[in-house]
Amino acid sequence: MAEFGFNEHHQNEAINYMRFARSKRIIRLKTIDSCFEDLKDSRLVEETFTVDEVRDMLDGLQLVVRGEVETELINTAHTNVLLLRQLFSQAEKFYLRLQTDISELENRELLEQVAEFENTEFKNPNKTNQEISKPKLAPLNEGGVSELLNKEISRLQEENNKLKGRLRTLETQAMGALDEKTRAERALKDLQKMTTRSQEITSLEDTVAALQEDYQKSLSVNAASQRDLQDNLVSAKHDLLRVQEQLSLAEKELDRKFQQTSAYRNMKEILTKKNEQIKDIRKRLSKYESDE
Repeated sequence: MAEFGFNEHHQNEAINYMRFARSKRIIRLKTIDSCFEDLKDSRLVEETFTVDEVRDMLDGLQLVVRGEVETELINTAHTNVLLLRQLFSQAEKFYLRLQTDISELENRELLEQVAEFENTEFKNPNKTNQEISKPKLAPLNEGGVSELLNKEISRLQEENNKLKGRLRTLETQAMGALDEKTRAERALKDLQKMTTRSQEITSLEDTVAALQEDYQKSLSVNAASQRDLQDNLVSAKHDLLRVQEQLSLAEKELDRKFQQTSAYRNMKEILTKKNEQIKDIRKRLSKYESDE
């Protein structure tokens, strides 16, 4: 049966079925032979028979042989159905749908190959008379499709575990991005506050510059006006010192929150320039005080 594409296991199964069918056929042929022998022993006891007697004997023999043959054909058909039932039951366990081609059952070429194989396989009489073991069809739970299914399940489980790990990584990254967004929003708010304070400083610097200009103009007017201007200038200095102190505290707070941001560095440069301008103003003020 190798030309049919069977593996060794399936070939042995086919041989077992052919051995079973062959044994049933031999028994049925012996039964038919016994029908003829019974007719010979029971009816053919006279030397001459009439036509009616011969016809009667043949009709009776026909009924007996027909019954035996019909019984064997029915039994063979039912046996084949039981065999298909076993095969289909195994296939359905793995959600397979087997198909049959009835036309192939009358393929003369294949039938001749089967007959040739049977003649070859059972040519040895001793081999034919060997005791027939009747194992049940081997389940496919330990190999074949089951093994493939187990491998596929293992692969899917491994892939599922990888996806779960990747999901956990993405969740961690998403949480980190959310925290970074929160920190950026806080930094933006602090920067906005710092910008507001910088505008206040600029306004105060403009005020101080205007006071200095007025002070310089009023030096030649009178001493009373000069003292008023000086008091205003001192008050402005106090305000400036208070603002500088607030600015220093704000800078420390900003340094703590924005140590690694470019906005911090830019703002620090701005504050440095402003401090330089304030120092310049102080120098100018001290110059005027020394003139007095």
